[in-house]
Amino acid sequence: MKNNGPLKKYLYKSLAGAGSIIICILVFFAMYRFDQIVAAYNLMKGILMPFIYGAVIAYLLTPVCNFIERHLSRFLESRMKKPEKARSIAGAAGIGLSMVFSLLVIYLLIAMVMPQVFSSIGSIVTAFPSMVNKWSAWIQNYLQDNEIVWNYVNQFIDTVSVNVESWLETKLLPNMQTIVSGVSAGLLGAIVVMKNILIGLIAAIYMMGNRRKFAAQAKKLIYSAFSVRHANAILDECRLIDRMFGGFISGKLIDSLIIGCLCFFFMSILNLPYSMLISVVVGVTNIIPFFGPYIGAIPSAILVLTVNPMQCLYFLILILLLQQFDGNFLGPKILGNSTGLSSFWVLFSILVFGGLLGFVGMIIGVPAFAVIYDLVKKCANYLLRQKKLTTDTDTYQELVSIEQDGGQLRYVQNADRPERKKEEQEETP
Repeated sequence: MKNNGPLKKYLYKSLAGAGSIIICILVFFAMYRFDQIVAAYNLMKGILMPFIYGAVIAYLLTPVCNFIERHLSRFLESRMKKPEKARSIAGAAGIGLSMVFSLLVIYLLIAMVMPQVFSSIGSIVTAFPSMVNKWSAWIQNYLQDNEIVWNYVNQFIDTVSVNVESWLETKLLPNMQTIVSGVSAGLLGAIVVMKNILIGLIAAIYMMGNRRKFAAQAKKLIYSAFSVRHANAILDECRLIDRMFGGFISGKLIDSLIIGCLCFFFMSILNLPYSMLISVVVGVTNIIPFFGPYIGAIPSAILVLTVNPMQCLYFLILILLLQQFDGNFLGPKILGNSTGLSSFWVLFSILVFGGLLGFVGMIIGVPAFAVIYDLVKKCANYLLRQKKLTTDTDTYQELVSIEQDGGQLRYVQNADRPERKKEEQEETP
């Protein structure tokens, strides 16, 4: 039998060269036609946005739907002669009840929260002139004995007044048409978002109804395109992605809801102002890991400060205690170590994905980076095992080199170096 080794190597090199050329051509085309690619991407995103909303809604409601369907199916199967019909009824009821449940939760939150939020905003608008007069009087009383500082303050006020008048005359008035057009575009964008959400709700119903069929079709495609071993690995990664995103997002929503309720409870006990408005802000921003508590606490503290500086101090102490409780007890109990990332990588993922995707990126950045981190880790461990090297990270911390020693690999550590031993001996008295 002929040796086909050189022929295989030649074919591999030829394929690698052709692949490199194709990649270079695609990269050049992408750079040359970048504007058209971006325009095509935005067009497709606009067309598919209702389905994206629907996929997100279906993904969030699927656990609720599965729970209702599972228990209702058991109940109906014990009382009906046809199990298939019982499962069909349970599936339809699960989808309908999960949608009703989600809409009911949203309605209850709006009904309980929004009136008090509007009341808080109205009281802010009503009390704003008196706040300004109070702070102006306080500043005047504080500075009236210091003529030098008072002169600087007057100069600053005069400068600000001149700049504001100049901005109104040169910037605002000439661009009123642009501002009106921007407001109109914003209203139109809000209408488009509402339309996408309504269509997304309908798409979510179809997606949840066909979720098992879609999953089976996806598995069929994966096994048809890859070997069994690689297909199994891909499905394992898909399950990991589901655990990361599902567990992190649902856990973070529950955690933030509890923190918002606790904030409202303690603010009401301490008789702090704007308790509902601030609690909503604290609860919503708490969804963002790491930065969320500060994003919500700083403007809320400023709002309380305009009413009473002492109450602002109480509020800051309350937020500090709540975040300590959340970080050391509540968060670990609900989320656990669901992502497996260190604090540095959590900060890194929030900054990177927040810069790329904005507020949504700050929310999904941690689980998304956890998946990327896991993939890189598995690839590195696979390549190390191919080279018959250890995958233990601790071994590489003080590693200097890897050497062959009688057919065995020896991991030379920093403490094993002769010069290091000599230095330690000289340092020993």
